[in-house]
Amino acid sequence: MRFAVDTGGTFTDLIVEDDAGELHMFKASTTPADPIRGVIDALAVAGETFGLSLRELLGRSSMFIYGTTHALNAVLTGNTARTAFLTTAGHPDVLTLREGGRADAFNFTVASPDPYVPRSLTWEIGGRMLADGSEQTPLDEAGLLAAIAAMRTREVEAVGVCLLWSIVNPAHELRIGELLREHLPGVPFTLSHQLNPALREYRRASSACIDASLKPMMAAYIATLSQRLAEAGFAGRTLVVTSQGGVMDAAAVAAAPIYLVNSGPSMAPVSGRYFADVDEQTDTAIIADTGGTTYDVSLVRRGAIPWTRESWIGLPYLGHMTGFASVDVTSVGAGGGSLAWVDDAGMLRVGPQSAGAMPGPACYGRGGDRPTVTDASVVLGHIDPDFFLGGAMRLDRASARRAIEQHVAQPLGLSAEEAASAIIELATENMVQAILDISVNQGIDPGSAILIGGGGAAGLNSVLIARRLQSPRLLIPQVGAALSAAGAVISDLSTRFQTLLFTRSDGFDHAGVAAVLAALERQCLDFVARQGQDSDSHAIEFWVEARYAEQVWEITVPLPRPRIDGPADLAALVEAFHRQHHELFAIRDEGAAVELVGWGATISCRVRGAARGLRLRQDATLQPTASSRSAYFSGHGFVDAAVHRFEAIAVGAQITGPAIVESSFTTVVLQPGATAQRRVSGSLAISPGLG
Repeated sequence: MRFAVDTGGTFTDLIVEDDAGELHMFKASTTPADPIRGVIDALAVAGETFGLSLRELLGRSSMFIYGTTHALNAVLTGNTARTAFLTTAGHPDVLTLREGGRADAFNFTVASPDPYVPRSLTWEIGGRMLADGSEQTPLDEAGLLAAIAAMRTREVEAVGVCLLWSIVNPAHELRIGELLREHLPGVPFTLSHQLNPALREYRRASSACIDASLKPMMAAYIATLSQRLAEAGFAGRTLVVTSQGGVMDAAAVAAAPIYLVNSGPSMAPVSGRYFADVDEQTDTAIIADTGGTTYDVSLVRRGAIPWTRESWIGLPYLGHMTGFASVDVTSVGAGGGSLAWVDDAGMLRVGPQSAGAMPGPACYGRGGDRPTVTDASVVLGHIDPDFFLGGAMRLDRASARRAIEQHVAQPLGLSAEEAASAIIELATENMVQAILDISVNQGIDPGSAILIGGGGAAGLNSVLIARRLQSPRLLIPQVGAALSAAGAVISDLSTRFQTLLFTRSDGFDHAGVAAVLAALERQCLDFVARQGQDSDSHAIEFWVEARYAEQVWEITVPLPRPRIDGPADLAALVEAFHRQHHELFAIRDEGAAVELVGWGATISCRVRGAARGLRLRQDATLQPTASSRSAYFSGHGFVDAAVHRFEAIAVGAQITGPAIVESSFTTVVLQPGATAQRRVSGSLAISPGLG
């Protein structure tokens, strides 16, 4: 038996894979003050279903896979360690100047954001390496020891280190690490060349400081998680979801907690890739994961999950760039708990503020009095107040209506139903723009891609989103309400290694590249030896960061072969670069030389016993029953909509809108003109229609 948990802003999702390989889905409310409590609550709900005590349930499990936003929330709220920054003398403003850029280039009233580590905790260290790896100036160890003494006085709790060109020659950073370990014992530190050996000082410095600042808290958090699970009866292996779309041992992630930033959303495209292949036999899809707080959009392109180094914590240019490779996810504040409000200009807004788990939407009856997307769906008759979470939680329709009337309908001069419909439509538009941003930037036409809706609130307006995008098909997996947790069930143990070696296609360094690729392969095999002992198999994928000569930014290109042994292999790599550049930017310049800058490898280990599919166990006692209820649809008013239980729909059965498909975990709204069919995988395949 294995568990996969994803802790979201509103609900904690749990997928249980039983001893027969069948999946079961559960949800419990997230407890922001103690996220581990929400995990235990979800496990307790599962135990009740299986007729087992929590200790008995955990005692039967061999693996616990955990995805969390705890690290992300810590950075957003500033609840991190008191961190110092050590940098090369003359460059104390790396974190302040960043890479330039503004969200609005002509709005000078927006103040520049504060650096992640303030100047008061930044120390310049004498010594300088050059770009060719030679030492221009020796490391100033006396100055470093003075800085360490000052850090001790300032009660520094963590240290981030980033020196110029340490990615070419790390000797100075390594020596700093030795002296920190000796003279500042017990204080964790991060060396940039070890964590993120990539070009560009700001990105390396930012990732090093973010990682260091999270180490004390996340080490304690992971230790507490492991301890509380053990006390409850768990004796198996604990893995943690990383932001790179895989899982790693909890201890390894605690030592490098930047892997945990955006860990939860990274699993949705893993599930999406599976359903795109199984249900539509396509290798290109848009995955939209609708939670209570955010709407997370990711992609699958030619069977691969794109990643980026430009992940921001907070708003672009106003927050902090991680500079660390992670799955490319675009998030907007538009989820089931997003608040609807009317601004001073009389314009309706939805999000980014959220009601969260506490007090939650007005209909939760926990003291919230502001309208949300969920409240709008209740007022429209799309959500059955008596069947939310399978009836485990009763919703207050009168409170939802009162909140919408007071805060939206009356200020705008609309009826409650018109206001609720407007809330859904505006939330839909916010979500569509997030999809357009990420898909167009990756060279994908959203009108030709399959849309996969995940998250408990996905079904409320995914048909409307698909219509706006002109998507040919919308998939709502039965397990979609816990899409990220489901992705963790089938995910691999994986990590990425990289190094720097500059060469050009018109003067290729065959010997240097061969040595680099061999070294990367050794790192991957070392990872297999350390963490892959429970894996069935492993695979290594090599890639390179390349650009046309004199370009500023690189793109990542998979290597066609694991080695570049001769002219034919080099020609294949150059052609792969041309093809990908054309796909992204509609330009290919075959006459230009290609510069190859960074080299990397991704190691993936197939976890032994991991689920091979994502179909939930079916309840044989459920039978299709005919029912209906009055529901409001824009342009149609109130209509009599057929109501179907998701689990009871037979494979191959056709449903025509207006209709509502509901389960204990989600509600799928089929607008008039939409049609749906149940697939063997359990998914609902929807043709959006035109309305």
